[in-house]
This record gives sequence, C-alpha cells and structure tokens, in this order.
Amino acid sequence: MSQLTDSLDEAYRKWSSSAAAVLAKSRRVEVDELPGDAESLLATTTADGLTIRPLYTRKDETGEPGLPGEYPFVRGADPHRDVNVGWRVTERFGDGETRSAAEVNESILDAFVNGASGLWLAVGDGVSADDLAEVFTGVYLDLIPVTLDAGADAAAAARAYLELRRTAQEAPVAARPTAATTGSLGLSPLTAAFSGRPTITAAEATGLATELVGSGQAVRAFRVDGADFATAGADGSLQLALTVAAALAHLRDLTAAGVSASNALAQVTFAVSADDNQFATIAKFRALRKIWARVADVVGQRDAGAAITHGVTDLSMLTQRDPWVNMLRTTIAAFGAGVGGADQVTVLGFDGAIPADLRTSGARFSRRIARNTQLLLLEESNLGRVIDPAGGSWFVESLTDELAASAWTIFTEIEGLGGYRAALDAGWITDRVGAALAARDTSVAHRKTSVTGVNEFPNLGEKPIERAIADDGAVATGTPKLVRVGHAFEELRDRSDARLEATGARPRVLMIPLGSVAEHNGRTTFVSNLLASGGIDGVNPGPVTAEEIAGHVANTPTSVGVICGTKKRYAEDGPAVLAAARAAGLTTVLLAGPASEWPDPENGPDGSLKVGIDAIATLTGLVDQLETQTSGSTGDQS
Repeated sequence: MSQLTDSLDEAYRKWSSSAAAVLAKSRRVEVDELPGDAESLLATTTADGLTIRPLYTRKDETGEPGLPGEYPFVRGADPHRDVNVGWRVTERFGDGETRSAAEVNESILDAFVNGASGLWLAVGDGVSADDLAEVFTGVYLDLIPVTLDAGADAAAAARAYLELRRTAQEAPVAARPTAATTGSLGLSPLTAAFSGRPTITAAEATGLATELVGSGQAVRAFRVDGADFATAGADGSLQLALTVAAALAHLRDLTAAGVSASNALAQVTFAVSADDNQFATIAKFRALRKIWARVADVVGQRDAGAAITHGVTDLSMLTQRDPWVNMLRTTIAAFGAGVGGADQVTVLGFDGAIPADLRTSGARFSRRIARNTQLLLLEESNLGRVIDPAGGSWFVESLTDELAASAWTIFTEIEGLGGYRAALDAGWITDRVGAALAARDTSVAHRKTSVTGVNEFPNLGEKPIERAIADDGAVATGTPKLVRVGHAFEELRDRSDARLEATGARPRVLMIPLGSVAEHNGRTTFVSNLLASGGIDGVNPGPVTAEEIAGHVANTPTSVGVICGTKKRYAEDGPAVLAAARAAGLTTVLLAGPASEWPDPENGPDGSLKVGIDAIATLTGLVDQLETQTSGSTGDQS
C-alpha cells in the first residue's frame, strides 16, 4: 500500500509541475511567480461554496457506501429495481386544460402507449376531484405510480383517488410494488407555505397521512417539494437542507399524532429539482438519500430511511428566448436525475416557461419531445440498466459527501432556530433563499453563468413573444416566487422588442472596428453578442478610419459608439479615432477590452466593455440612454 501511495504522490507531483508550467506560460510569468499552486488555480467554486478540484485520483477514494436499497441508501432506495425499466418516465397532465375529462384520459392513455410509465396529475383547475374516475379509466392504478398536485383541493382529490384504488380493476399480471411505483398524494404544505402555492393546512395533511397508515396502499401522503426552493433561487446545499427540514417537521407532526417513526417515514417522498449542472444534479439525489438516511438513523429507524425521489427538470433554468435550447438543458437534467438514482423523472416541456396560450408549438409536440428525451436515455443509451452508474467515481463520491456535509450544516442551523416552521416564521428561510438568488443573479449578470440564447449567443432577430412581460408564476408548475435564471436579460430584450414595434428600430450602437478583420474580429464579435443580449443592435460598418467616422455616425442614429481593435492598434490610431467620434456627435464612446490598453489614460473612452463586467447594469444604462435619445429625436430612426 505504501508503494502505491508513493507512486500516486509522484504521479500527482509530475502532473502539478506540468500544469504549473502551462499556466505560467499562458500568463507569461515564471512558475515561481504564480499566485498559487496548480490545483488551487485550476479549482472552481460552486454556488453553494464547494470547491471542485481539477483532478481526482485514487487518493480520493472513499469507503463503500453500501449496496442499493441498504443504509445509507446513497446508491438508491430500491434493491430490486427493474433494470429493463429503469426510472419511471412520469408525465404531467391537467394544467389549466379546458378539455373534458375524457379528452385528458385519452391523452394519458396515448402517453402510456408511447412510453410513459408514471403519471403526475394537476387537480383543481382543468380537472376536478369528481373527474378522477373518468380521467383514470383504463389506467392500472396498481402498476402506475400516480402523483397528485391538487393544491387547495388536495383532501377531496386524495380521498377520491384512494377510493378509486380500492375499487379499480387490477392489472392482468400483478407486480410487486417498488420504490419506483409508489404513488403520492402530493401533499407539501410546508414548502408551499414558503413558495405561495395553493395548499391545505399541515394539520389536514397530517390527518390524511394518518388515515393512510396501515391501509396497505402503495401510496404516501407527503411529497416534500424541493422545487419550491430551487425555482426561487436556492443553491443545491440550501435546497437539500430546507427540503429535509420540512420533511422532518412532517415526521414530527405524524409521531405527535401517534404514528410510529417507521410508519411516519413511510409517508414521505421527495421532489428534487434537476438542472443542467450535470454532476451537481447527480450528487444532489445521492446526497439527499444520505441525509434522510441519517435522519432515520437518529430516530432509531435506519432501515426505513430510503428516500423515494421524483426528479423534475428545473423550471427556473428554462428560457423564453430561444426556447429550443431548453431541449438540451432538460436532456442534461434528466440524465443527471436518472444517473443520480431518481425513482421517477418528469421532463417539463421545452416551452414550459412560456404561458400556454402564448406557445407556438402544439402541446402534443412538446409532450412527445419531453417524453422521448427520457426514452432515448433509457432505451438508446441504456442508462437504466445500471444501478448507480456514477458510484465509485472519485469525483462524484467526493462531491456527494461534500454536498451532504454542506447541506447538513445548514440543516443543523435550521434545527438550532427551532426547526423549519420557526425558521420560516422568522424570515430566515426567505432571507437565505434571497441571498442565494442575489448571488445567482450576479453570476448571470457578469456572464460567469452562461445562458445560451440569452446572455450568450443571442438571436436578436428572433420573433418576440407577442405579449407583455409574463408573470412567471402563471406558467405550469410555477409559483409566485419563481425567478428564471435568464429573466433580467429577457426583460431587456422585451424592452427592445417594444421599442422596435413602436419606432421601427431597436436601440443601436455604432461599432468602430480598427485595422484588419483579423485584428478586430474577436472583439467586434464579443461586443455585438454582448449588446444583443440586452436587445441592442450593434451596427458594424467594417474597418473604419478617423476620416470615415463622421459619415458612419450620420448614417447610424445613435449617441453611443464602441471602438474595437487590438492594444497595438489602439496605440496607433485610438486617440485620433476617439476625437473624430466625439466630434461627429457621439456622446458616449466605449472601448472593447480592458481600459488599461488605452494609450492615454488622461483622455480615454467613457468606459470599457470586457469580460467580467456587470452586463445587466451596463446594458440597462445603455438602453436607458438610447431610449431617451430616440424619444427626444425628431429624425428618421429607421
């Protein structure tokens, strides 16, 4: 063993030395002038403060976390998972649908014929509790995991559904219930108390759960919904901590009502938000099971602590602009949830962030794409054929442990405040989620977090959604506290579309490229994409000289210009071009690149556009200026 350790140490030293040499060369310094070692310089920090190292080796190997279905359940809740099925492909129905119960039933049966294997039903809007018998006609309720989302109608819907289960026709071939086929009444009053979703009281939910105990039904009452925190901006550690804290509060309510700890644990399932951060999503599912197993252990029922999870693609990551990219986001999220061991997975439609009456694609198409996303992962990539495929990965195991430890620290802080209810009543939860959201918004604004089609590679010519800015809480599965990741940039795009409709032109900025295309292309491309992400049209006339600027300004109604070129070109031509631009009437002249590249600090441009700036603040200021200029102008703006 010592020889192996020595060999690993030597190999790591060689890698570190080589990596440091490459870093020093790229920074044009000597190795001993680097501000740290290679590992620290190449490490990244997640939103919840975890450090991701650049390299994981056998030295990071952790102890065997147990088999699937065994404590601490990191590797899965079900020891008998059917590898021919994998997780359940759970599709959602009933959101604001004006169709009849018979038509909803037809859609459900069509989905099952085409590969769906689970059902998530919204009750209380398009479908009522009285409609359930017709909605479930032809559905074998003993084979299909059904999850209800009935809001304030949860009690009536739950009783109607449970009665149907008692009287419904059994499948021709019986199957043993598993974690993946466990149904849920969908009760999550404590997380809904934070997010503002319609709900019943916790006392009513506890009463329903108490009635279920000993009924023999493969149904659980509580579906503690972590998406309520995720879509409001909570990072991974905070999501897990709040979800487990809410679940523990329900556990305490049940035991206070006389339910044993083992039976109380058997009334809880979890909804987990899956986003396009692949490895973080994998680790989130594994870490949740580890934390909940620890809770079960503390209450003396460690073998009853298998957390059943329903992964749902994160609504807040979906964009309204360039929504087709959402297909890629949801694919990554579904992959992460499946590999992470989710028992059920729901992929929301790629246009799920757009209110239903404003979507340009048919509901059948959106459903088919969402369903086939999972079916391709299961049947083409065979992801379901291996239980815990990420198990044993040095990186994933380390990330799981670190995420669980981080979430546990926050969880114990909540317990120190008196538990979930006390933390919610004191405003602590709102403050912590708000702080996480602010950090996320800052990262997006500085484009450290990339949102393709929104703050990176936007399509300024995209046909706008024909509406005013929509309330995100109005979309399916949304809540009043839903904040989409790209919202700030999309709001600027909405302003631009409104300006285009009112005046015939978007806000414009004149690009002033210097030198050959090879010299300015990198920066003109960067600036034009940055401007477009805020709805500003960057007009590029091609390489210009100081003598030509006046003509370009006259042909481009704007008060703002951006000089684009190399540091060397700035030194040669910059001052003359800047003077000519100001003489031609540009009131604001910006520089592409760091301000330090300008040759005359005493007489330089009015600001710079470079990597890492607060793009939202910068673009908002430019849009405000350009709109004021347009409003005050009587000239032709076309």
